[in-house]
Amino acid sequence: QVQLVESGGELVQAEGSLNLSCAASGRTSCISSMGWYRQAPGKERELVATITSGGSSAYVDSVKGRFTISRDNDKNTLYLKMNSLKPEDTAVYYCNADGSGYSGSNPLCVFLSSALDAWGQGTLVTVSS
Repeated sequence: QVQLVESGGELVQAEGSLNLSCAASGRTSCISSMGWYRQAPGKERELVATITSGGSSAYVDSVKGRFTISRDNDKNTLYLKMNSLKPEDTAVYYCNADGSGYSGSNPLCVFLSSALDAWGQGTLVTVSS
C-alpha cells in the first residue's frame, strides 16, 4: 500500500541540529496524517510530532520549540527539523503514515483508509553530551 523510507539519522553533539526525511511511495494519495515517532533503548515507542494533510501539526511537550515537522505533498516526503538536540533525544526515529482520516472521494482510498498504517524501518539519531 504505502512504503516509507527514513534517512538523515546520525551522531551529533548536544545542542546540534539534524534534519530527518521520510520518502513515501505507493498509494500516497490515500495518506491523511503523517508523524514521527521515536524509541529509545529500553523504552516504549513514543509520538514525537504529527502533521495532517492540511498542514496542522502537533508535538510532544519535550520537543516543542526545538523540532519542526513539515511535509511536501508534491514530493511525498515528510521532514523533521531538530534543533538544540539533547542526549535524551537519542532514539530510533520512525516515520508513520495513516489513512484513517482520509476525507477524499477516491473509492480505493476510502476502501484502504482504515487499514493504512505504514511504518518505515527507522533511522538512528544519537546525541552525545
